[in-house]
Amino acid sequence: MDIKDIQNLIKFVSKAEVSEVKYKTKDFEITIKTPLAGSEVAYAQPAVYHTAPQPAAAPAVTPAAAPAEKAAPASDDSKYITIKSPMIGTFYRKPAPDKDVFVNVGDEVSNGKVVCVIEAMKLFNQIESEVSGKIVKILVDDATPVEYDQPLFLVDPS
Repeated sequence: MDIKDIQNLIKFVSKAEVSEVKYKTKDFEITIKTPLAGSEVAYAQPAVYHTAPQPAAAPAVTPAAAPAEKAAPASDDSKYITIKSPMIGTFYRKPAPDKDVFVNVGDEVSNGKVVCVIEAMKLFNQIESEVSGKIVKILVDDATPVEYDQPLFLVDPS
């Protein structure tokens, strides 16, 4: 089983909405667990992006003036498309330490353009953009761990 098969299995498991899958052959075994078993805490950071506009819908709370200011830019981000991590690993903006970064804020990307690399189990996986547009925000620092489905980039499709 190669890395593409593993990535496809992970995507299948996430879409099937099951909490755990075990796949076993005579010389290979993999277990994939998802937070569907009630532990949504694992995705607390991505949940912030989806719940940020909600505080703006409750203007009756007086102390919410400061969070309402933060909610306005978050709702502005809703017009952008998010490039998410297809796997767990370490996020790198460069193909090698002595090379230039794949993309910067303001760069144009097209469908299939490599935007970063994620290292998983000593394999460096090139992550390609699935959308065309302009990079408006990089959400992850270089050489930091990322989770499956974690937002990496915001792209303006216009």
